[in-house]
Amino acid sequence: MKDYETYSNLKVPKSSKIILRLDGRGFHNLSKKLNFKKPYDSHFSKSMVEVAKHIFKEFSPLFIYTFSDEINILLSEIPFSSRIEKLNSVFPSLASSSLTLHLQKNFEIKNQNLDDLENKLLNNEYNLDFIVSFDSRVVPLAIEDISSYFKWRQDEAWRNFVNSYGYWTLREDLSKREATEKMRACKSSDIHEFLHSKKGINLNKKPKWQKRGVALYKKKKSIKGFNPITKREESSFRNSLFIDKELGIFDEDFFKNIGII
Repeated sequence: MKDYETYSNLKVPKSSKIILRLDGRGFHNLSKKLNFKKPYDSHFSKSMVEVAKHIFKEFSPLFIYTFSDEINILLSEIPFSSRIEKLNSVFPSLASSSLTLHLQKNFEIKNQNLDDLENKLLNNEYNLDFIVSFDSRVVPLAIEDISSYFKWRQDEAWRNFVNSYGYWTLREDLSKREATEKMRACKSSDIHEFLHSKKGINLNKKPKWQKRGVALYKKKKSIKGFNPITKREESSFRNSLFIDKELGIFDEDFFKNIGII
C-alpha cells in the first residue's frame, strides 16, 4: 500500500532558497467572531507575531515576514528531508495551533473578570468555539530574488493598508455594497485624498507595522559580563531574535545589512 503514497517523496529543489508562505483560511469569519477592531486590530497583530516567534523557536529560519493573515518564512535549513508534503502540513498546523492559543490569550481572556478567569482555568472550563487554519505553499527562489520577493509581499501589505482604511472609513456612512462599489472606482491617490480632506486621516502618520508589516530575524546584541580571567567587565556579541515593527521599504541593502544575502 505504500506505493499509493504517490506524492510523499516529492522534495524541494536543492539548488534554491525556500520560502513557505502561510495564509489564513476564512479569517474574515474569525474577524467577525472576535469582533476585530477595523481596519487594524493590534491584538490580532500581536497574536500573529507570537505565531511567528513560535515558528522561529521551532525551526530557526533565516527570516520571517508577516502582515494581515500572512506569514512568509525564509528557511535556513530545510527540515523533513526537504519533503514538500511535510513542509506543507507541519508548518500550517503549527501556525494554526499557535494562533488559537494566542487568540485565546489576547481576545478571550483579556476582558474576563480575574476571579472568574482563575476559576475557569483551574477547572479546565475555558474552550474556544472557533477553528483557525492556514494553507501553505512552497516558493523556491534563487538567492538574488529574495529581496524582490519580500518587496512584492510588502507592496501587497501597503495596498491592503490603503484599501482597508478607505473601505472601513466609507463604511461609517455607506452600506457594504455601496462602499465596495465606491472603492472599485477609486485609485490609491483618491483614497489618500478622501481620507485626508474628508476625515482628517493622514495615512503617513499611521504605525509602520500597519503600513509595512513586521519582520523577525536574528540581530547581534551586545552583552556585558565579568571575565574571571582578566578580572574585568568585557563586552561580547550574541545573536538574538529581533522583532522589527519599524520597517523601511524592503530592498537589497536591507537584506545585506541583516546578513540574509
